[in-house]
Amino acid sequence: MSASRAKYDQLIQDLRSELRPQREWGEGRGVFLVIGHFVVGVAAGTWLFGLLFGLREALALAFVLAAAGGAFHLAFLGRPLRALNMVRRVKTSWISRGFLGLAAFLVGAPLYLITESRAGYVLALLGMLVMMGYMGFVYTASKGIPFWSTPLHPVLYIAYALRGGIAGVLLSLVITNRLPEDPRLLLGLWILLTAAVAVLFVIELYGALTGGNPAARSSAHALLGGRLALSFYGGTLALGLVVPALFVWAGYAGQLSAGVMAAIGVASALGDFFMKYSTIRAGVHLPVWLSRA
Repeated sequence: MSASRAKYDQLIQDLRSELRPQREWGEGRGVFLVIGHFVVGVAAGTWLFGLLFGLREALALAFVLAAAGGAFHLAFLGRPLRALNMVRRVKTSWISRGFLGLAAFLVGAPLYLITESRAGYVLALLGMLVMMGYMGFVYTASKGIPFWSTPLHPVLYIAYALRGGIAGVLLSLVITNRLPEDPRLLLGLWILLTAAVAVLFVIELYGALTGGNPAARSSAHALLGGRLALSFYGGTLALGLVVPALFVWAGYAGQLSAGVMAAIGVASALGDFFMKYSTIRAGVHLPVWLSRA
């Protein structure tokens, strides 16, 4: 009863504010949705690089991650049967397309891993492509939250999936006690994708700060100096950028050990999670009414 009362009081307080933060995704059970989005993106990137480098251990890890991502989505829904309603609007809803993409991947991936069938390969590949970018399109379609509704968001999510894929490959090699023949290739890809993510995010953040929309500007301020600054600076920048960059430098300077690979993979992946968590939590609804000057 006290929890329900607290939610009610919070809702009333939010409605009294001209700029109301969204709380459906990222708070309470909504954290499961953020984790699900994050894990599914990493799974897609890991599958892609597993195919490119011929690493079956990476492909197996991608399937496990995708299954975990699906479980987190179901945990968010509360009642698994609700997922059946998600496929009814595939022509107009990216959520429905994402659900079908994940389902196709979960069917195709084990089929390909066990039998190497062409059908499994195609199903998993199509599912991977959808999983890689569908959440970016979901957020872009959320017109009521300007910070999410930018054309760069799908590109940014694809870049995150690719960066997460490198982390997944590194972790899969550590789990199976293998070292890459050319570690500099993986490290170079990580540097390239990290630079792409950083540039895209800076552009998006700059647009939010200078675009003239008060809701988007409020979201940017929440990240840079407000309620989400700790998650952004500590989780995204320090843990997800500085720490793995130091280990990448160590890998270039000397031999890339299993411990270094694990540190790069874990820190990079956690940084991506905090970035998604922070940007989702930073979402602010358009004002219900406009105040007069």
